[in-house]
Amino acid sequence: QVQLVESGGGLVQAGGSLRLSCAASGRTFSSYSMGWFRQAPGKEREFVAVISWSAGNTYYADSVKGRFTISRENAKNTVALQMNSLQPEDTAVYFCAASRYILAGNPSSYDYWGQGTQVTVSS
Repeated sequence: QVQLVESGGGLVQAGGSLRLSCAASGRTFSSYSMGWFRQAPGKEREFVAVISWSAGNTYYADSVKGRFTISRENAKNTVALQMNSLQPEDTAVYFCAASRYILAGNPSSYDYWGQGTQVTVSS
């Protein structure tokens, strides 16, 4: 069992930055790939980024590539998403999630989810 709690969301102007964090409980955190997803009002949940259990591999959605960076510290049971050059279209609730599959991009491949944190980017 893994419990996930996100933090770090907020309101930022276009071009600004935010850093999201996800704290995990559970002794098996290091055995899961960790992903970030987002969901805007009226839209489906979409993949943002994922990092493998060892942090040796990462994968990003094309829409955030070059602007967002995912990282993790297994010793601290945390995963982070550094978001730079934010744009209004990045506005959404951001979720972290844990998957038994390596570098999964489909929400259905994730076993555990956090409650989400709101990110709002003003133009």
